[in-house]
Amino acid sequence: MVGPQYPPGRGDTAPLPRVPAQPRRGAGWLLKGAGLVAVAVVAGLVWWLVQRDSTPAPVAQPPAKQFSFTLTEGPVASTDCVAKSTADVKRWFGEHACARLSRALYTTTAGGGNALVSVVLVTMPDAAQAQQLKALVDRDGTGNVVDLVRDGTAKLPNAPKLADGKYASRATGASVTIVLSAFFDGRADDGTLGRVNAEALDLAPQLG
Repeated sequence: MVGPQYPPGRGDTAPLPRVPAQPRRGAGWLLKGAGLVAVAVVAGLVWWLVQRDSTPAPVAQPPAKQFSFTLTEGPVASTDCVAKSTADVKRWFGEHACARLSRALYTTTAGGGNALVSVVLVTMPDAAQAQQLKALVDRDGTGNVVDLVRDGTAKLPNAPKLADGKYASRATGASVTIVLSAFFDGRADDGTLGRVNAEALDLAPQLG
């Protein structure tokens, strides 16, 4: 009987099967830990982006007012714009009746002096007619809506002649705001009165 045959040069022992090496436990934990860290970083970045996008934008604050206005007369409301206007403006109202007229007088301190301010709010049937009215009163020599001093409604001692003062206007929708201002002492300071008028235009809602 012939026994097992082995390849020459290997001795008397048969070769043992190779056993696969077991992975090192520490390396696996390191990989898992690195993955968790990466997930956490990505999640944190996403959260930061969401928070940044959801943060409301800062609201712009309106500039602080420079002047304080004291109501002196009015508001006086009417619907007869023809009777309360002059020259070309009067004739225009004869063909384009206003829906409402409201007039008031204010006083303010500006540039070291006291000024009288007339604010007139004219409401027309539509925005197109309001724009036409503004274009007309903005031209020199076309007349205007009469202020409360000029028509005798307000009895103010030493009141300046507002028709010779500083003028401003604004059209908003179907309404036109007209402002006239002048100093009680008659001084000429168009720069200061221009700033007064710019803020006085914002008084229109008080006449509405």
